[in-house]
Amino acid sequence: MSLPKLPIGIQAFSEMRTGGYAYVDKTKFISELVAKGKYYFLSRPRRFGKSLFIDTLDCAFSGRKELFSGLYLDSPDAGWDFETTYPVLRVDFAGGTLKEISDLITRLTTTLDEWEEYYEIDKSSGDPGVRLLSLIPKIAKKTGKQVVILIDEYDRPILDNIGDISLVKEMRDCLKNFYGAIKPLDIHLKFVLLTGVSKFAKTGIFSGLNNLNDITLDRPYSAICGYTQHDLETVFSEYLKKFDVDEIREWYDGYSWTGESVYNPFDILLLFSKGIIRPYWFETGTPSFLIALWKKHPRLPAEYEGLIAGDDLLGSFDPEYIRTETLLFQAGYLTIKSWTSDPIRGFRCVLGYPNTEVRSSLNYLFSEALIGRDSFGIRDQLYDALEQEDSDRLHSCFHSFFASIPHDWYRNNPIARYEGYYASVVYTYFASLGYEVIPEDTSNKGRVDLTVKTRSGIWIFEFKVIGIDKSGDESPLEQIRKRGYAEKYRSDSRPIYEVGIVFDPETRNIERWEM
Repeated sequence: MSLPKLPIGIQAFSEMRTGGYAYVDKTKFISELVAKGKYYFLSRPRRFGKSLFIDTLDCAFSGRKELFSGLYLDSPDAGWDFETTYPVLRVDFAGGTLKEISDLITRLTTTLDEWEEYYEIDKSSGDPGVRLLSLIPKIAKKTGKQVVILIDEYDRPILDNIGDISLVKEMRDCLKNFYGAIKPLDIHLKFVLLTGVSKFAKTGIFSGLNNLNDITLDRPYSAICGYTQHDLETVFSEYLKKFDVDEIREWYDGYSWTGESVYNPFDILLLFSKGIIRPYWFETGTPSFLIALWKKHPRLPAEYEGLIAGDDLLGSFDPEYIRTETLLFQAGYLTIKSWTSDPIRGFRCVLGYPNTEVRSSLNYLFSEALIGRDSFGIRDQLYDALEQEDSDRLHSCFHSFFASIPHDWYRNNPIARYEGYYASVVYTYFASLGYEVIPEDTSNKGRVDLTVKTRSGIWIFEFKVIGIDKSGDESPLEQIRKRGYAEKYRSDSRPIYEVGIVFDPETRNIERWEM
């Protein structure tokens, strides 16, 4: 039995279904969306399958029944009428870059020209919004059918230029005018879906199109993009046999939008193709803008694990004032770990890194930002010290490392002067090694600063900074012992190492290492 081909980079539904590729059936979501409503918005990180879902919708509304054989949409339960077809208008910002407002206008103008030519409608004039307002009723009249509008990566023109606020405002106004033309056309429209990475709540883009149903955090649609555990065990069962299922889950699973968790499809396909675990998704889009934003508004990276958030944070994308936490969530570097909702307090959730890939890779970038240079060598040394349970070597590694940072780097970088600097450096290095790292680890007598679990041992760290901590002269190691931070791990078979570290901001190094 030959294995189905892996659809790496395939975004065309027709090619997926006719080319012998493995396909995860998402058509039940299409049936439900069309049955329950008309106007939708969906936000998901890059490379999660949004474009494929858009193309699947296109094929469904175009009546291409032969492509859906054996899928849910072709079953009696779906109730889909393939005999009734609709004109589908697609706007795709996923490809190419738009670096000037003229590029955006040209892209929209060209798209409108193509629609007019295809439906043999006289060429119209005016800005893109005016032309769209005029064109859709004409297409509906000529075909005798309502029109379907599918817009992929609606926010790409803004995200690609997020560092240029004046250009972003121009892009926003142009898109606002174009998308705003959709709302008055209700009688001529069958279905509308817009997808993107950022949520639109405070961008102003959709102020004229405020009838969209945002399904981003709707529990039933958590798995509308991505692969579930069931998908791996059925569609990819033959590929999965070659791997440790628990290791794959730890590395790539964990993305959730209040419902069933999913794997990033790009990771899974590359894993099955190449046969080794690597941060495939992370490597395709280094978040340089995000890191630059974090350096301006630094926060202890450990705090992102267990961060409390609400609608104000998750949906507050504003190009003129971007919150780092919002960008981390919408771009896929943080995900929802748990959530509650009630009429008084509203929606509340706990955010965290979705999996080992993101936690290790992102903290590797944080560590480089904290020291101003590549940290590959020191990571290898720390890994060896932990694996060999060599506390003296661990101490030596950190001491040499802090001593090697040039004085000018401290002087020229405000990030080196924020209160959580030293603890952040230690945390990011351990987190980048892929270990289970628990910041603010809770015991019945308080919280220990950091717990690191390796295969061979459990390391408990307490940090103090001279002149900053308000705990007087108490030894950090004495605090660990007095409060019994290690007691919760006594039943574990691994040895426990208790380490107290005192940093001196004058020497910018470790003043005391208590083991």
